[in-house]
Amino acid sequence: MTSYGDDATVRDILTARGDTWAVVGLSTNTARAAHGVARVLQRYGKRIVPVHPKAETVLGERGYSSLAEIPFEVDVVDVFVNSHLAGEVADQAVTAGAKAVWFQLGVVDEAAYERTTAAGVAMVMDRCPAIEIPLLG
Repeated sequence: MTSYGDDATVRDILTARGDTWAVVGLSTNTARAAHGVARVLQRYGKRIVPVHPKAETVLGERGYSSLAEIPFEVDVVDVFVNSHLAGEVADQAVTAGAKAVWFQLGVVDEAAYERTTAAGVAMVMDRCPAIEIPLLG
């Protein structure tokens, strides 16, 4: 399988590009991977913004039902949806002015990767920031 997002891009997103992370698919369900990853991002000083149709407050942060509803700049859009829905989220992230898009483990859409990077937005696919961020040292 091809790697989408080299180590330099991963480092750049986790350090220089991203203090505010919109986590698409984050809900109050603590059993879901998005919840654990959001908690790790917070532990490393990132502000998380839950994006879920229910717009629930999660981990102390107000939720929004879509990226378009967020009334402030988001640095990174972290995507926890099925691959067949992820491309649309990446397009919304580009429209919203995000600096980077991150597709979680198992989320792959090659066409979305091409569109996003062609628009000048950094992107990583099929990797997890909760795994990568502790490796930065």
